[in-house]
Amino acid sequence: MASILQSSVGLLRSRLSRRIVSSVFLSIVVIEVVIFIPSFIRRYREKLDDLQDVSTEVLFTAKATAMLNADLETVLQLIQQNLKPDSVILGANLCTVDGTLIDTFGESPTIDCATVPEGQAVKRLTEGRRRYDVAWPSDRFADEYILVVRHDASGVIHEMWQYALAIAGLVFIISAFVTLVTILVLEQILIIPILRLRDDLQQAGEAVSQDQPPTFQTQAITRHDELGEVSRAFCDMFERVHQEISDRKQAEQALKEEQAKSEKLLLNILPDSIAEQLKQEVGAIASRFDEATILFADIVDFTGLSAQVAPGELVDVLNEIFSTFDCIADALGLEKIKTIGDAYMVVGGLPEPQPDHATATLEMAIQMLDAIQTFKRHDGTPFRLRIGINTGPVIAGVIGIKKFSYDLWGDAVNIASRMESHGLIDRIQISESTYRHVQDHYQFDDRGCIDIKGRGQMHTYLFKGRRQTISSKGLPRHLRLGQSTASDQPSPDK
Repeated sequence: MASILQSSVGLLRSRLSRRIVSSVFLSIVVIEVVIFIPSFIRRYREKLDDLQDVSTEVLFTAKATAMLNADLETVLQLIQQNLKPDSVILGANLCTVDGTLIDTFGESPTIDCATVPEGQAVKRLTEGRRRYDVAWPSDRFADEYILVVRHDASGVIHEMWQYALAIAGLVFIISAFVTLVTILVLEQILIIPILRLRDDLQQAGEAVSQDQPPTFQTQAITRHDELGEVSRAFCDMFERVHQEISDRKQAEQALKEEQAKSEKLLLNILPDSIAEQLKQEVGAIASRFDEATILFADIVDFTGLSAQVAPGELVDVLNEIFSTFDCIADALGLEKIKTIGDAYMVVGGLPEPQPDHATATLEMAIQMLDAIQTFKRHDGTPFRLRIGINTGPVIAGVIGIKKFSYDLWGDAVNIASRMESHGLIDRIQISESTYRHVQDHYQFDDRGCIDIKGRGQMHTYLFKGRRQTISSKGLPRHLRLGQSTASDQPSPDK
């Protein structure tokens, strides 16, 4: 019993339980009150009727006296003498038919004899329902007089209070018992399942985005009613939502992976800043740079080699060589522009400004000559390069809507290409504009003025080596990566 009460009290912590219990309890109380009120009134009237029956003692005595033709003035005295000590009759008035008072004793009733209708008794509660007056009409006394009797009704009020309290206690006991039974029944068929469903909903909110779905309490109970249908609908809904979220997460992950691939591919084609600008702008992207250093490199006699080696092998060798050049460019902070057949083009000083762009570009040319020695032809001889460098203003950007490519335009680009095409094998030829930037750190052979196609006579220089007074430690760290210490170059080979 104690465990049942403890369980019931625990359920009252639930707001729904309290509402149901309150509704049931109040409903029972209201029903009992509605039933009780008519019963109370009826019982109260019965008690008053009992008082009225007591007054028949006076009525019978008066009738007996009248039959004996006794003096009417002695009737009330005789009635008073015959009353019991605990009688509820407190007084009486005896009047003639016309209302004239003949005699009285005790407390005088408030009913006026002259107002008593013929053939009808008059009843009246007075003094806060503590007094009950009854007037007997004249037809009860052979139409000779009227008798009005006063009763003590205070005992009736006391009895009715006791009756009301007893009924109220009984109603409370019945209501409490029915409410307790209701709680115990609802606990098993409604409240506990709802609380479990609430806990499952809270758990679902936390676990809906997790990979492993939880085990809900409602799944462990099989019900064949509406609440069971709600539980099954909830589980089905969670499975659908969880599956949709899982599918969406997989789609988002796949989208992120594809975006990463696209981003990586775009960054392999374009510089970072240009790629970001291209994402935000529509149309051509172009910028002018007042000064940049352009390098062209060409593999000597690569066309002849292509006729002697299988295409697949040739492409593999070319890929290894240019991949090595790409690593050097990245290490020195230079921007690879493109490859055309066996020609390689790189630029320093854009798209981000680089104060030492000429020095960095020349360092790349030196390292390219060192790196190419590690690659051998099919006959065992190393590959050889011809490199040309020029410094000047250029325009750089991306044009078109398909197959984006970051490219350079300007006379400085053409001159750099001529420096390579008019250069010497295994030598680095630079223009006079580049020479002015790097002459303090490197030694050069003055080649003098040579005839450049489309440009006429131009003064050019051939790289010889680093100056002895300037060690590689005096250069920026990224320019010292992979440097060779050779100061002399092979003799020109036309």
